[in-house]
Amino acid sequence: MVLPVRQQVIYWGIAALVFLAVLWVLGSVILPFVVGGAIAYFLDPVADRLQRAGLSRVLATSVISIAMLMVAVALVLAVIPTLISQLTALIDAAPEIFRKLQAFLIAQFPQLTDSTSTMRTTLVSIGEAIKAQSGTVANTLIGSALGVINGVVFMVVVPVVSFYLLLDWDHMVARIDALLPRDYAPVLRRLATEIDRVLAAFVRGQLSVCIVLGTFYAVALMLAGLQFGLVVGVIAGAITFIPYVGALVGGVLAIGLALVQFWGDWWSIGIVAGIFALGQFLEGNVVTPRIVGNSVGLHPLWLLFALSAFGSMFGFLGMLVAVPVAAALGVLTRFAASRYTTSPLYTGNDEPPPPEDQEPR
Repeated sequence: MVLPVRQQVIYWGIAALVFLAVLWVLGSVILPFVVGGAIAYFLDPVADRLQRAGLSRVLATSVISIAMLMVAVALVLAVIPTLISQLTALIDAAPEIFRKLQAFLIAQFPQLTDSTSTMRTTLVSIGEAIKAQSGTVANTLIGSALGVINGVVFMVVVPVVSFYLLLDWDHMVARIDALLPRDYAPVLRRLATEIDRVLAAFVRGQLSVCIVLGTFYAVALMLAGLQFGLVVGVIAGAITFIPYVGALVGGVLAIGLALVQFWGDWWSIGIVAGIFALGQFLEGNVVTPRIVGNSVGLHPLWLLFALSAFGSMFGFLGMLVAVPVAAALGVLTRFAASRYTTSPLYTGNDEPPPPEDQEPR
């Protein structure tokens, strides 16, 4: 006998509250497991392909783990030290960059020399704040990164968690499927498949897009001679998942740095601007359509709201779970809307649904 709708709402509401309470209380504890699960989810299709090629699950997982370890070592030895040094140098150079900008504005707008001018007062106060906080900001950024992403966690716990989750992924999925309520198993499987499709298209696809565009921006800007090209490329690539924001923020930052570094050399400044124009063209017409496709079904505004809400409530862990939660809610909302259009509340009569719809209400 199917449970009444009221009882189902109560049970699922309690489950949602328990989920939020676990995030709130055990956020720092379960963080490595969430990260490890995300890595395992991202790499599961690779393991499946290796299995189809003839490898066992253990061997496929071992090959993937060794490859990821080699990539991590290469990043630690080659990229991350350069990134940290450029980030520190950029923050240290912020007062000098601001001083040059202030001199340029005064040259273009002589009224700024008036000490009583509101704009001049604002510029001076901003410059003093940057000068006073530049060193502190650099230390705080690095310290915060080490505090949030603890080196021990990511070098020991996360790889171990991701290895075992990837190894047992298919068994876990089968076990969860066996625990589904029998009356609703077909519907839940269909919804889970749709959620997985959205997540696969967005998470795996957008992460690939971020890596591709971040690498393109970083390499191109460094070849163009921009002093902090690696930092700008990483920033632009990291926020590319929000349409136009990555190119806009990265472009403004890169062109601003290029104006300071190449002032008078308009050809070099134009090259920097052209890099982001080309990157935006490639993102919209080549990279995103080929990797992500057009059937994600996760609107950027809905994603931005989910990231903001969960990030403010649960911190870094909340931002990690925001995307799957947003995808799940989006799928459930579309499912509820489709059921509503076949219900008496919408049609105005008590006629039963079409014969092919055998799903329980």
